[in-house]
Amino acid sequence: MNIAFPASPGRQTQGPKPMIRLALAALAGAFIGLAAVPALAQSKATEVSITVKANKFEPAETEVPANVPVIIRIKNLDPKPMEFESKELRFEKIIPGGGEATINVRAQKPGRYEFFDEFREETTRGALIFK
Repeated sequence: MNIAFPASPGRQTQGPKPMIRLALAALAGAFIGLAAVPALAQSKATEVSITVKANKFEPAETEVPANVPVIIRIKNLDPKPMEFESKELRFEKIIPGGGEATINVRAQKPGRYEFFDEFREETTRGALIFK
């Protein structure tokens, strides 16, 4: 059974297809907008660079804004691997000698959050200070 739609003067009727196309275009736009949200949130993150040399973090302490995500870029200049860890910030990552890593840290309340090399915990310690 075919349903006929009354035609407007000067306009041909194609049935409900234009409405479906319009709805699909709106959905596609919504998905594209949602895909941009993580990129937008990450662009507001604070980036910090830390190096490890002679079993010491440089800088050992870094101030960052509170309530903002942080991206830590860490470079291990020592020949031996390290395990970059923070129990408070809930991350751990093994970084080979001469290697690099990126750690994404969620926004934190103001405070001092320690990190360390678990392989050399007594000498290789540092902190992010969220202010």
